[in-house]
Amino acid sequence: MKSVLISENPSNPRYVILGSGESGVGAAILAKRLGYDVFVSDKSPVPANFKTELQKHNIAFEEKQHTLLKILPATEIIKSPGIPEKTEIMQAVRRNKINVIGEIEFAYRHAGKCRIVAITGSNGKTTTTELVYHLLHHAKLNVRKGGNIGNSFARMVAEDLDSQATDNEERIFVLETSSFQLDDIQEFRPKIAILLNITPDHLDRYDYQMDNYVRAKFRITMNQKRGDIFIYNGFDPVIISSLPPSEISTKRKTIGSQPNQIAVRKGFVKDGQLRIAQHQFDLTPTALRGPHNAFNAACAVRTALLLGVKPDTIQEGLNTFKPPAHRLEKVAEVNGVTYINDSKATNVDSVFYALQAMDQPTIWIVGGQDKGNDYTPLMPWVEQKVKAIVCMGLDNSKIISAFKDLQKPIVETHSTQEAVNKAAELAAIGDTVLLSPACASFDLFKNYEDRGNQFKQAVNNL
Repeated sequence: MKSVLISENPSNPRYVILGSGESGVGAAILAKRLGYDVFVSDKSPVPANFKTELQKHNIAFEEKQHTLLKILPATEIIKSPGIPEKTEIMQAVRRNKINVIGEIEFAYRHAGKCRIVAITGSNGKTTTTELVYHLLHHAKLNVRKGGNIGNSFARMVAEDLDSQATDNEERIFVLETSSFQLDDIQEFRPKIAILLNITPDHLDRYDYQMDNYVRAKFRITMNQKRGDIFIYNGFDPVIISSLPPSEISTKRKTIGSQPNQIAVRKGFVKDGQLRIAQHQFDLTPTALRGPHNAFNAACAVRTALLLGVKPDTIQEGLNTFKPPAHRLEKVAEVNGVTYINDSKATNVDSVFYALQAMDQPTIWIVGGQDKGNDYTPLMPWVEQKVKAIVCMGLDNSKIISAFKDLQKPIVETHSTQEAVNKAAELAAIGDTVLLSPACASFDLFKNYEDRGNQFKQAVNNL
């Protein structure tokens, strides 16, 4: 499709947005709402739903190409987080010394009075973001959620501008923030920043240097000032070894995770009881399974307390929270066997937490597109908790080789229904069947959601 021509207006800032996903389109809508000259460029086809939005807002765009004559005259460029710096278009932008920001930076500049809770980490971001939002929403605070999940920050700010809500200092945004998003901030400043954990991930974007990835995660704190809060995992070795100097002006709240308890400054989680700031919360009636989710809950509860939510209201929120789909999601109980969908577990670290959370003999469904996995960290949990292994993928040889010496039943399957049927045959009353693949989904499925949905359908077919 040919690009839409833009009228030149030298007195009006020109914003070029690279990428037409939720982040890019949200930024474009906000920039248009602010009266700027806006142009969206995407090397790939623009998804149909976003194309309709751009046309509705009369926003110029191009697809399947980057036209330098239309991009390089930009006053500023807003880059979608999925675009690496090594691409030709970014190299051209850098050569021309055009300032580049991300969508959350652009939204922050125009958000007005608000409080921001920003959450990052290699694992657990979505669950913690959803839980923080749920606790605050249950307390009837004026809260929105988005960022790396759901609506972009920029889209929410544009909606608030339309409703003249940006002067309301009671507004709270709970934002999941990825390392890619944090790479492109300049002034973005959360009132509360949460760093859950740091394990190797996305290293191809960071020149295969772990230090570069760590620095990206710590950017969440770079603009915090006196009175802001930094909540971090006090037992994560990477975080502890990388903490900024103690003279940082933020108030630090240490929450640490160990195999048998979550240690919190002036509090702890043990046997399902969470104690923070002299308040006690019961996690046993909640849907939050495993020590890692107890840790996520500790971060969320701490945040809610800091924002003035009463302990009784927090407990009510914990009791009614439903974890996001495909993350240790209980699907059904069939013939006395519990089926759990953890399709989002696409790396070894996520499966480590999932197996740790299992409290019944487990039939483990694993496999997919291997990402160079080292399964060694899983050995103790597989030996202790896994009753049988059901491989589900086009090539299961690496998984079979990794676990064959444990002398546990291992079967190969090549579809979801076959995997679920085999797991059902291997399971007894009181057992759990856990889909926690440790691999990407692209060998047999469109994405992890498709894999999880097919698993749920297969369970319902039993």
